[in-house]
Amino acid sequence: MAASVYDSSLYRDLFGDADVGRLFSDTAEVRAMMLVEGALAKVQGKLGIIPELSAQAIHRASLEIQIDPGALAAETGTSAVAVPALVKAFRKEMQSPDHAQYIHWGATSQDIIDTGLVLRLRQVLTIFEVRLRAVLRDLGQLSDTHADLVMAGRTWGQVATPTTFGAVTAGWGRPLLRLQGKMPALRSDLLNVSLAGAAGTLSTMGTKGPDVRKALAQALDLSDPGGSWHSARDGITGFAAWMTQVTVCLAKMGEDLIFLSRSHMPEVSIGLSGGSSTMPQKQNPVMPNVLVAIANHVVALNSAVQGAAIHREQRDGAAWMTEWMSLPQMCMGLARALTVSDQIVSQLSPLPDHMAAGLDSGLGLIYAEALSFALTDHMPRPEAQMKVKELCKAVMETNTSFKDLATQEWPEFDLSHAFDQSRQVGQAPAEARSFSEDVKQL
Repeated sequence: MAASVYDSSLYRDLFGDADVGRLFSDTAEVRAMMLVEGALAKVQGKLGIIPELSAQAIHRASLEIQIDPGALAAETGTSAVAVPALVKAFRKEMQSPDHAQYIHWGATSQDIIDTGLVLRLRQVLTIFEVRLRAVLRDLGQLSDTHADLVMAGRTWGQVATPTTFGAVTAGWGRPLLRLQGKMPALRSDLLNVSLAGAAGTLSTMGTKGPDVRKALAQALDLSDPGGSWHSARDGITGFAAWMTQVTVCLAKMGEDLIFLSRSHMPEVSIGLSGGSSTMPQKQNPVMPNVLVAIANHVVALNSAVQGAAIHREQRDGAAWMTEWMSLPQMCMGLARALTVSDQIVSQLSPLPDHMAAGLDSGLGLIYAEALSFALTDHMPRPEAQMKVKELCKAVMETNTSFKDLATQEWPEFDLSHAFDQSRQVGQAPAEARSFSEDVKQL
């Protein structure tokens, strides 16, 4: 097995995501850092920090020169960061020492690496948003279509009270909708340029340092944070937390679908299944399990990222490296989870007959709570609960219909409304349709 399933040729089609994978390649990282170096020189030239002619030459070269990431490996293995080797290679490839001497003027490695990362994360966020909207649209359609389709609601793995399939799918989608609504704030917190210099003071640029940072932000279409975030990682940790929340919400859907597609009484057809190496009858819910597995991994990685926020002093190499090892895999995991979720939801269909059978197997115990409340019109609530509990025991002992025994016990009361499915689903249909309407506003 490869060190990471996201880099594995064997598991590529199970966990891989080509679009996000390209953004976390060595080539993409070097290209992003080159863009930052070129933009930095350009704004410094305009502000008189370095000669204008040199700035133009560096900027033009940053767009044209191709640097092999492998050629930077040896020095990176010693320096821990790729920028010293990158700057050396950049200067050499320019073949113009008079201009090349101004590359990386006043910046530090973390400025270039973090800004390059943010440029790539901006594209990652766009991919996430497009895919999340697709999942929400499909869930909204399911919720509206099946708002009134009654099925058993379950708690602690046991049948509880009736709900509807539309309400279940809306329950999967509602937290995702809230998380989608947080994306503008997420972008604002995350998409900031980093330019602070060796110890976060921009000392080598004198009084023009803040102007250079502001101009660099404008050149790269990022925000100016107004200071150093070398050791203030709230933007990164907030992004990691958001990815974790989205992934966990998708995994909750996966967990439910694993149960709802069980072989002895499936209540849904997933449409995506995997086979067994030895059991021909098996239709394994592979993709829901993928969602759960990815979430388990992302939760673990998020713990590492949150812990890495404890940066020592002005800059902390170990904490920073922890981000490098964790954040790309989190992005890859969520990207794949969103794709899988959209595939599942777009092909998901309920099995109404099985849902009806799953309500109570003909005994009607699912209406026990409703009956206990109906009886409060005639007796105190504690007494009603006690009597209904005794009736439930009798139902299980005699295998007799709950409704029949209730009618025999209290023939003088009209308790029919307690056994009316349309009245016992409560707000489920309304919540399903409300979610569907909210999704349409995206």
